[in-house]
Amino acid sequence: MDVIFLSRLQFAITTVYHFLFVPLTIGLALFIAIWETSAYRSGNSEDERVARFWGRLFLLSFSVGVVTGIVQEFQFGMNWSEYSRFVGDVFGAPLAIEALLAFFLESTFLGLWIFGRHILPKSVHIACIWLVVAGSCISSVWILIANSFMQHPVGYTFSNGHAQMTHFWELISNPYFLHQFPHVISASLCTASFFVLGISALKIRQQTEDAYLFQRTFKFALFMGIVGMIGILLSGHLQAQMLSNYQPMKLAAMENLEKTQNPAPLAIVPGVEIPALLSIMVYHKPSGEVKGLDDLQKTMENRFGPGDYKPSVWLTYLSFRVMVLCSGIMVLILFYGIVWNLILGRAMHKKALLLITFGISLPHLANLTGWLLAELGRQPWIIYGLMPTDKAVSVGVSSGEVIFSLLVFLAIYGFLSTVMVYFMRQEISRGCVSKKITRKITNT
Repeated sequence: MDVIFLSRLQFAITTVYHFLFVPLTIGLALFIAIWETSAYRSGNSEDERVARFWGRLFLLSFSVGVVTGIVQEFQFGMNWSEYSRFVGDVFGAPLAIEALLAFFLESTFLGLWIFGRHILPKSVHIACIWLVVAGSCISSVWILIANSFMQHPVGYTFSNGHAQMTHFWELISNPYFLHQFPHVISASLCTASFFVLGISALKIRQQTEDAYLFQRTFKFALFMGIVGMIGILLSGHLQAQMLSNYQPMKLAAMENLEKTQNPAPLAIVPGVEIPALLSIMVYHKPSGEVKGLDDLQKTMENRFGPGDYKPSVWLTYLSFRVMVLCSGIMVLILFYGIVWNLILGRAMHKKALLLITFGISLPHLANLTGWLLAELGRQPWIIYGLMPTDKAVSVGVSSGEVIFSLLVFLAIYGFLSTVMVYFMRQEISRGCVSKKITRKITNT
């Protein structure tokens, strides 16, 4: 295990852990803002109890997300100093704006929302949580702008051996970002929806006194989940079309398409293909050439010189299918819940409620495999077409130092996970009220 592999492994592990909380925080903040606004407009104390319950879970997720996010910043100097030196003049701007504008906006008004409930005027208190929502969205904007430069570099020039920003507008209007942002926001809505669905299903199944409140949040999460899933499917389709122009190697690796084909089939699993479906997805017609891995490798060699320009095909191929599989199961759960609970007005069966509780993991798994697809499919480039990953690692870092820091991070993250799970279980058990009921809700 060399320094490059270990540094990539460390960054992947810390990013995967951090990314467990980011979509949940973005989506759940919106849910809480809506519930707080509803409580303000209706004057209903039950709406406020709902907002406060989910707000406590949001704070636990937000806290761990902040701690793990800080580690990401340090790694650019620890393990990837050559990358930071090469692209710092471009990459540093969106990260600085994210910290100075979005993070401080989010954290400042989150503090006011927490501690100002009985101090601030109610309208100001409601405005604070909406500003938290705005801050979380703005934060994702600048992080995705930075990442989009790595996927599709624009608005730069070379000077003294490193990249310098020349067109700020090109950076923030990067077409890769414009396709990526709606997909991330939609995924955040789905992540929060299944989090609310799962916990609400658990509380309904346990027949606690506040189960009727969780029936309301359950129905609301079904609606928001459908909105998020529609956004995911539309934006994901547009992203796949974009890849055919900007990262055709990633698209070919997603389908393990070795030879250029016209029309190109879509592989469901190895050996099972739907003729011409990939061409239809890319060109909206049953004909259209999709470049294969072999031809793209030759093109890259002609452009950049000898080398292996193919990503890890089996990991890219598998990540895409796990992401699609999770999304498909989520669609089925949402469809069942909408038809059975909202349209027919029937109470959910206890086995279905248990399945939905375990469904909390589905959007997280889809998010993580989607991130792996985006990052692994870009390899061997850390900045696509500009800087190979093996040239970006810090020169003076040894394998032992990376292993040591990785073990330290794993220990800290393991401790944080234990503490967070403990307190979340405590809050979920407490619910909106802590007593059990004597009257049970009928389940069919």
